[in-house]
Amino acid sequence: MSTAARALPHPDLVDVDLPQVLFALSDPTRLHLVRELDAQGPLSVAQCQAAGGDVPKSTFSHHLRTLREAGLIWSIPDGRRRTIELRRDDVDHRFPGLLAAVLATGRGGATAPDLPDLTPAPSRSASTVRATS
Repeated sequence: MSTAARALPHPDLVDVDLPQVLFALSDPTRLHLVRELDAQGPLSVAQCQAAGGDVPKSTFSHHLRTLREAGLIWSIPDGRRRTIELRRDDVDHRFPGLLAAVLATGRGGATAPDLPDLTPAPSRSASTVRATS
């Protein structure tokens, strides 16, 4: 019986679609973990779990799997432990600007850098349109 952590499959990012990445980042716990990995660099699973809040171990494992299958993290065996690393360069190459935009949004009210304002213009009611005609 081996005591070493087994290698897990990681997708080639050319096979990953944008909706899969966005789904992985849509969960607040997973997004927080990605932010922590971006800020601190590679972390052990135990460090990630401590940063991830009070979630059951099975739920946290599911979050890691979702991020790994979306191509956002590497899960690297290190003896009996595992190191989790953000695939920043790979993701930036496949989806330029995505991580910068997602990671910047929501931090202290910051907005994503260099993105156009997509706020819809206020709609005019039918009575306003008739009054100005």
